[in-house]
Amino acid sequence: MISAVSSFDPVERPDINDRFFNRELSWLSFNERVLAEATRPSYPLLERLRFLAISGSNLDEFMMIRVAGLSGQVRSGVDEVSIDGKTPQQQVAAIRAKIGELVDMQQRALAELRALLDNQGIHIVDERHMDSQATAWLRQYFIDYVVPVVTPQAIDPAHPFPFVANQGIGVLFSLRRVRDDARLVEMVLIPSAIPRFVRIPGEEATYVSIESVICRFADLLFPGFQVEGDGVFRVLRDSDIELEEEAEDLVRYFRTAIQRRRRGRVILMEIDRDCAPEAEAILREQLALPDTLVNKTDGMLGIGGLAGVVEEDRPDLKFEPFNPRYPERILEHDGDCFAAIREKDMIIHHPYESFEAVVDFIRQAAKDPSVVSIKQTLYRAGNQSSIIAALIAAAESGKSVTAVVELKARFDEEQNLHWAAELERAGVQVIYGFIDWKTHAKVSMIVRREEQAYRTYCHFGTGNYHPLTARIYTDFSFFTADESLARDAVKLFNFITGYVEPQRTEQLSISPINLRETLYGLIDKEIANAEAGKPAAIWAKLNSLTDSDMIDRLYEASRAGVEIRLVVRGICCLRPAVPGLSETISVKSIVGRFLEHARIWAFANGHALPSRRAKVYISSADAMSRNLDRRVETLVPIRNPTVHDQILDQVMVANLLDTEQSWVLDSSGHYHRIESSDHPFNCHRYFMTNPSLSGRGAALSRGGVPRLDLRRGRE
Repeated sequence: MISAVSSFDPVERPDINDRFFNRELSWLSFNERVLAEATRPSYPLLERLRFLAISGSNLDEFMMIRVAGLSGQVRSGVDEVSIDGKTPQQQVAAIRAKIGELVDMQQRALAELRALLDNQGIHIVDERHMDSQATAWLRQYFIDYVVPVVTPQAIDPAHPFPFVANQGIGVLFSLRRVRDDARLVEMVLIPSAIPRFVRIPGEEATYVSIESVICRFADLLFPGFQVEGDGVFRVLRDSDIELEEEAEDLVRYFRTAIQRRRRGRVILMEIDRDCAPEAEAILREQLALPDTLVNKTDGMLGIGGLAGVVEEDRPDLKFEPFNPRYPERILEHDGDCFAAIREKDMIIHHPYESFEAVVDFIRQAAKDPSVVSIKQTLYRAGNQSSIIAALIAAAESGKSVTAVVELKARFDEEQNLHWAAELERAGVQVIYGFIDWKTHAKVSMIVRREEQAYRTYCHFGTGNYHPLTARIYTDFSFFTADESLARDAVKLFNFITGYVEPQRTEQLSISPINLRETLYGLIDKEIANAEAGKPAAIWAKLNSLTDSDMIDRLYEASRAGVEIRLVVRGICCLRPAVPGLSETISVKSIVGRFLEHARIWAFANGHALPSRRAKVYISSADAMSRNLDRRVETLVPIRNPTVHDQILDQVMVANLLDTEQSWVLDSSGHYHRIESSDHPFNCHRYFMTNPSLSGRGAALSRGGVPRLDLRRGRE
């Protein structure tokens, strides 16, 4: 049974003959699916609150990047239409209408969760709903920890309106001086160093937002004044960094650009519905531009800040802790990663298998006297990176270490600049790659001296070298000592570091050189097989599908009779199940405890899927124009039989079988949650309880891994 629960519903429902859905509205639909997880009764309450906070953070980033970019096009008079035929102005109008719906849904979800959490002894309150004891404690907290760090600023001709930082929250107060009835407006900006929510001590957890605390005790900030009104507000600014191709010094450019981003144009201003009229008028005059979206709400501003409440120590209200397994095959070789990889190719399935295997791969290389060199791409590494530490240790031990640090990783630019400086100080050769292309490929290459020769060990990943996201993103880490892939990896690094474009590769496909053409060739082969009456099918697992040419190629395959099953977590501009266009294409999205992030392509190759003879690939790239044309990405063929089985027969089939976290996209743009099934199946739970194939080593021969069958579900 499938029930319609959530949808993306364009302001103007597109004609069914149109080939594409709008990219931005499709993303908003994805965030609606994330928000829907906050309403699932089967989830623990704090996990539901976490999904609500994530939906808020997601929406903030969407406003700061996508809406900011479209608004800039409107201001510049750009009339280029999107793939669904909408002008920038039409898209902004449709987006604003949908955002209004999403914000209302978030506030309703918060109201429901507040009531449920109250019953569990966790209270999210404002300054008006506290007993005398809590009020006394909070008053002292305000005196000790808030007053010393906030700075009231008068708003008058002698005091220019202060700068409000991106994502900044502030309060405007309307005051009357008691001794002479003089009127005054004061602003208090809340420093980002202050926790968004204050927890009042006690057996039961009571959280009060910092803006409520400031409003409650404003009289302590303004002695001699009567507070006659207040208004809480929040600002989001344009946060995209546009790279100038003529930038002479990339590092200096990004340091400057990061500073400019903090002062970007105001894209969204949220105002408390109870805001004093005088304060609201000042905010609109000083901050709101003609294209600024102004939202007035009687709910909470900055709902992403609820992530702080989720950290409450209540394991009974969270998912049962999960500890990833360490690959048994490496343990069978006494922790020697190189020996395990030398035996045969191996893939690690994160987060179900530990990211420590990747870290140990680099750590072992750093300590191993036989290792000659290490080359590594770094897109996002996090702020506490053991990978960075291992690379520094390797350089300090005299090894040749090259790190390709991508400065254009959005919102990680500053962190990456920091890591680049740390690496350079340790003697690592730091390369920043191309000015106009992001290096998004995730590759490590270790050269080791063995028996009077060199052997190269490679790691190809679908996720970042980031220890925190590796615990919540589903990704692949593919390890191989295959000589042809090693030669291709050398060419890839030479391309990035020296602009030496490879004339040909043996196995690896690289964007923007030949990755698109490789996929086209594989799709065309399925079309030819279908026309010849052979089994023809394509299975793909992606985060986003937006490239119009790739979608048209899939439409062509569908018209030829190729069965196409897509698992697209986020944006999908392809319109499935349209007679004569895409009737053999199905699209589903999985949203659950973990964020689906791995990319897989599988082609039937003349045999019914799944099959040992199918062609299977993993990739760092999504089917988006930027990934295929403006980023350095990899598409890696999987030839080892055990790894092939794990990706196709285990991971891909499990994603197709999932019923408990899946949404199905219909031809009109609506997503329907699969509510129940004769064979209920949760792919996340399956991988949490069943070990993978290629990392099991000798343990695999003892059985214990259930087989999956698309016809009967779990077998």
